[in-house]
Amino acid sequence: MSTATRESTRKGPGGKDYGYGNARVRGMRSRLLKPAFFEDLMHAKDIGAVIQTLMDTEYSSELEERLLQGRTANNVDEALRDNMVHTFNKVLSVINDEAYELVTTLLGRWDVFNIKTIVRGLHMHLAEEEITEGLVPVGQLSYIDLEELTRQGDIKALVDTLSTWDLPFGVPLREVLPQYLENEDLSLLELALDKYYSEWAAKELKGRGHNEQLSRRFLGIQVDTINLVTCLRLLNSDIGDQDPKRFYLPGGLRVTEQLFLDLAAKSDVDEVYDRLKKTPYGRTVEEVAVKYIESGSVAVFERALEDYLMRKAFAAGQGDPLGVGIVIGYLWAKANEVTNLRIVVKGVSVGMPVDRMREELIV
Repeated sequence: MSTATRESTRKGPGGKDYGYGNARVRGMRSRLLKPAFFEDLMHAKDIGAVIQTLMDTEYSSELEERLLQGRTANNVDEALRDNMVHTFNKVLSVINDEAYELVTTLLGRWDVFNIKTIVRGLHMHLAEEEITEGLVPVGQLSYIDLEELTRQGDIKALVDTLSTWDLPFGVPLREVLPQYLENEDLSLLELALDKYYSEWAAKELKGRGHNEQLSRRFLGIQVDTINLVTCLRLLNSDIGDQDPKRFYLPGGLRVTEQLFLDLAAKSDVDEVYDRLKKTPYGRTVEEVAVKYIESGSVAVFERALEDYLMRKAFAAGQGDPLGVGIVIGYLWAKANEVTNLRIVVKGVSVGMPVDRMREELIV
């Protein structure tokens, strides 16, 4: 499996020596694209101009390979994803043992994302190619692993394969599989995966050291943002006689089960803000409340909370040159950069107005 392969290619020091790995990561961080680059890229006249600009960046080698299949926006998107995977693997190959364990635990979120992408695709009976287009193999599961899972054809076969491989994600899926087969409620599978991961990761990051605590706080913020988005979605949803508690993810930093249930019982966004204003998330919700009222889209809050999470990731790498924060900050900054580039590539290719693209970016 991919875990053994990745371990065998690691070059970083053992134990807790952060000097070598962090020096390498700082060098990589210095090459992240600046806000002015994105501003110029959004004004590109067409996808050809986007490609020409990106060929002068660290994305050139992946672009050269993918563009052999055609100078299309889809191939550029694939090249961006390839670069992100290569970059994450490079970082994981040079960091020390402690950082590796902490970071791969946090990157388990991407394994969940990928399995959920496959589950949704199989649920919707999409073609294999359509499913694999959405995969980002930067967790423990390699692209080969994910391709094999995509070929299973249906949810039951997917769960059987995960169990055969002795992967932990098969456990929560198998528990809810009978209910899913009875009513085909996709949320059962997705919630099972999210809950399993958040509980597992919280246990993995229980150590008392500074790096464990920093990683645990970052995980907690991730879980909090998911719970808050869920509460905001529940404002406009009719869940009937379902207990809102079933949607709660444990392992958050500030959003306790009681706070989640209080928020889920609110009837409008003003009440949600009143309940949140004394928490770190109050200002974030307040800043976009008007935009939410105008658009009626929960995506406004989702984007704002993603921005909050990114700022916390960036901050994790400040002021601690010999800790795991630099690695966390860089990896999330890199993922954000790729996300922004993919937005611009798609925007330019379909003629999206620059103002609209700018709203979608987190820079």
